[in-house]
Amino acid sequence: MRAGKATTTSDKAATHDTTMPLLDSMYSEFKELSKKKPDAAVSKSKINITNRLLSRVRTILNDEASIDFLDLLDEDNMPQVSDVTLILSQYMAAMKEFHKKYHGWDGPEQRWFT
Repeated sequence: MRAGKATTTSDKAATHDTTMPLLDSMYSEFKELSKKKPDAAVSKSKINITNRLLSRVRTILNDEASIDFLDLLDEDNMPQVSDVTLILSQYMAAMKEFHKKYHGWDGPEQRWFT
């Protein structure tokens, strides 16, 4: 292991690798929709799908300082597409920072530092 590099668990690294493509795809979809209809209400089924993914992402970030700023969607308030896009952008930023913090070069290869 490279000296001075922070470490995480192999479970969190694996969950990151599984959820990041899904989060990226979801964020891209909402971002495109936000350009067309930013004020449109999001259906409860989309909120449930989104919260299911965000809940899994929160398990990765639960020990990170950014967790205090990451909220789940409130289905009772029927968020607008622009609200969902903002929340997803915060999760994307936190996940990118997690990757930057715990993943990197170790000699000739890139890997998770666990």
